[in-house]
Amino acid sequence: MTDGDREGTLLQRLWATWRMQYVTSLGSPDDACVFCELPKQAEDGPANLIVHRGETCYVVLNLYPYNNGHAMVIPYRHVASLGALTDPERCEMMQLAALLEDALKQKVRAQGFNLGMNLGRVGGAGIPGHLHLHMVPRWSGDTNFMPVVGQTKVLPEALPDTYEKVREAMRDALERREAGR
Repeated sequence: MTDGDREGTLLQRLWATWRMQYVTSLGSPDDACVFCELPKQAEDGPANLIVHRGETCYVVLNLYPYNNGHAMVIPYRHVASLGALTDPERCEMMQLAALLEDALKQKVRAQGFNLGMNLGRVGGAGIPGHLHLHMVPRWSGDTNFMPVVGQTKVLPEALPDTYEKVREAMRDALERREAGR
């Protein structure tokens, strides 16, 4: 590595050209909300990453995951705050989060989870107008030298493969719940 590669910083440049599609899709505030548009697609699959549809909320894999299996529970209705959710939406959001937790424990052997919401642009929301709950599966040792030293996250599985696993796991978890576990 030459001095010119670092340009006066401690970080090495990593080209992630696939992110340009996301960055340029952010556009103006008049753009359609991706979380409102996704469930309008008739068929679920690797193209829209929806792994489960409930009555008031749906579960979708994150297109730009922190870890394999990183998913979100999203209300169909375009709301920006927890207080704007109806009681059925709030209840189903937590029920689907519990179902997703069970699915990820079973299928990808997740040992822990990070759950969170970023509300509002200042709160870190990439899509501030449409509330969504992130669930990131974690494993012992999933943080290694790459993100710490290399500022790079390595995902060991392709998103379409993760989609198939999580979709199947959601079906299995729903069957277990309906059967009384």
